[in-house]
Amino acid sequence: MDLVEESGRNIQRSGLLLRDLLADYPERSTLAQDLKVCEQEGDRITHDIIHRLACRGRVRAPFDAGDGYALATALDDIVDHSEQVAAQLGLYAVEAPMEQAVELTEVLVGAGEQIAQALRSLRMGTGLGSHLVEIHRLENEGDRLQRDGVASLFAGGIDPMVVIRWKDIFESLEAAVDACETVAHVLEGITLRQRRRRR
Repeated sequence: MDLVEESGRNIQRSGLLLRDLLADYPERSTLAQDLKVCEQEGDRITHDIIHRLACRGRVRAPFDAGDGYALATALDDIVDHSEQVAAQLGLYAVEAPMEQAVELTEVLVGAGEQIAQALRSLRMGTGLGSHLVEIHRLENEGDRLQRDGVASLFAGGIDPMVVIRWKDIFESLEAAVDACETVAHVLEGITLRQRRRRR
């Protein structure tokens, strides 16, 4: 659980970095390197969790190995997609951020906070419900923002290459937010199985 919570903190950090990067791009483009460090750290944490699950005899966790693997990889996906957004900004030589993209990073920050709190609740054995509901609400908000952003690209008068670049970036942002909902689904499954075992 120490590693799982560490992964949650890494998600929080990567979300904040991405928000700051996009809110003040390209002036703060160097934050992309910090996001790369978060992505590498996420890979290390995920590897450590999976390794410990494989050594199950010496590990005590509130979930079985299958759930632990699903949780670890879903948590890692959030950081991977966040780092991909940062890489795309540089790769596509983006000149200025789009408002909906900045708003999507705010959604990602909120979902990351809820995930970190849900992971602490999992460790303490307290209810996760309110955190999971909020993650689902944020994912719906993310879908709306992504649709609005893509629609604005096709409003007319925008260079087709800019449209293609931003469409890719919006897809990566949406993937990061969707990965948060995947984590919520995994956590819901874990709590359902915990309840069944207690009966």
